[in-house]
Amino acid sequence: MLADAPLVAVIPAGDLDRAKRFYRDTLGLKVAREGTEDIAFECGGTQLAVYRTPSGGQAAHTLASWKVADLDAEMTDLRGRGIVFEEYDLPGLKTVDGVAEADGMRAAWFKDSEGNILCVNQVPD
Repeated sequence: MLADAPLVAVIPAGDLDRAKRFYRDTLGLKVAREGTEDIAFECGGTQLAVYRTPSGGQAAHTLASWKVADLDAEMTDLRGRGIVFEEYDLPGLKTVDGVAEADGMRAAWFKDSEGNILCVNQVPD
């Protein structure tokens, strides 16, 4: 049943080679499988897949989110790799230095090489 099946985030990319460099070289993810139209990366015991499509980067919402133990340390590492975090000032969502906080959860968003919105978040135990 679906409750027992691993879930894979699937991310669109206009330029698969550029996306591969971003996820592998910038984020440091290990390539799990590579085809001509898609590539999968190891991610915390599951996978993140990226596929070629002309509609990559068109979503205006978060496509994938990593749950991390220490958001500040993760952001420092990612900034060192060239990642720029988004700033938002929307009803119900305001970031300060890239971080939004609500109900003990802390989160930060950034874009991949294709313009897709990704997130790192720290959830209380």
